[in-house]
Amino acid sequence: MSSSTSSSDPTSDRAAWRRFFRLFAGTAAVVAAFVYLFVATVDPFDNLPLSPPFDRAPIATNARYSFPALARSDKFDSAIFGSSTSRLLRPAMLNPEFDARFANLAMNAATAYEQSQMLKVFLSAHPAPKAVMIGLDDIWCLTRTPVRYTPRPFPEWMYGENRWAGYTHLLNLYAVEQSGIQFATLLGLKPEVYGRDGYTSFVPDDSEYDPVRVKMHLDEAARAMPKDTAPVSAAGLPYPAIDLLREDLAAIPGPTTKIVFFTPLNHVLQPVAGKLLAEWNECKQRVTSLAARTPNTLVVDFMIPSPITSDDNNYWDSAHYRIAIADRLSRDLAAAAKGRASPDGDYRLLTPTIAAR
Repeated sequence: MSSSTSSSDPTSDRAAWRRFFRLFAGTAAVVAAFVYLFVATVDPFDNLPLSPPFDRAPIATNARYSFPALARSDKFDSAIFGSSTSRLLRPAMLNPEFDARFANLAMNAATAYEQSQMLKVFLSAHPAPKAVMIGLDDIWCLTRTPVRYTPRPFPEWMYGENRWAGYTHLLNLYAVEQSGIQFATLLGLKPEVYGRDGYTSFVPDDSEYDPVRVKMHLDEAARAMPKDTAPVSAAGLPYPAIDLLREDLAAIPGPTTKIVFFTPLNHVLQPVAGKLLAEWNECKQRVTSLAARTPNTLVVDFMIPSPITSDDNNYWDSAHYRIAIADRLSRDLAAAAKGRASPDGDYRLLTPTIAAR
């Protein structure tokens, strides 16, 4: 009895595999090229030099990606820089007060370095800005070692002079995802979430205000505050962020109105004695001394016991105030710029008025 077995031809198998890999590689290359061209054309962050002139909106939840385009935009001649404690200042409130066109370029939890980089982008595109505001908080005053980044990604390539470098950062999942969002926004399939001037409210609507929950946040912050009361000196402490501020102010043209303001943190974050109070006082002193040597620079201090900071109903938590307070700050900043003292004690002028210089 005879039997037969079938076996494949090795040469034929290798040829089949080669065809498969060529087909797979070719398909992958075509898909990659299509995705690359899609992202480059949509240009989700409006940052590439050759992208079509679409009417793009800020769409990234991480403002570090969206704001460089706003910082370069010729729609603005003035800007606000800071962290989330400055984000609620509305350009629409400031524009008529300063006869300017503001962009709010403050970013949540932004380090002093990240804020400084954003300022450099703005100044590169606006060699003669009308006004620059910088909001200072604990990030600037209580940081003892240089810190560049938060856990949030920071795209350094967006902040340099070589915008062509952006073409090497298009084939990644985040860029593809954001391109899809931008594309849907351009087609009107997705509503715009973030303001065209950088302003977007990140706090809940006032209708959701809950005093009980706010008290819980404030009590938690109060418990975390240091309890030391011994008088100390902070004169010898390093203030790397203030050193960076010195460079930033020096880079702003002399005629530009420069307003540096300490943001109104709630009273539970305002120490009354001890090392922390000394650190804050030293920070204010250094900023004031720096501003006094810089043309057209005003320092406004909202980080004081005041009708704003003493009333817990003005806050969502220990650092973030309500929209009505943000609008009040805008009016106060405009009054301070005109050399007016605060009639209700909202702020203190730490330097002579700009008009008096």
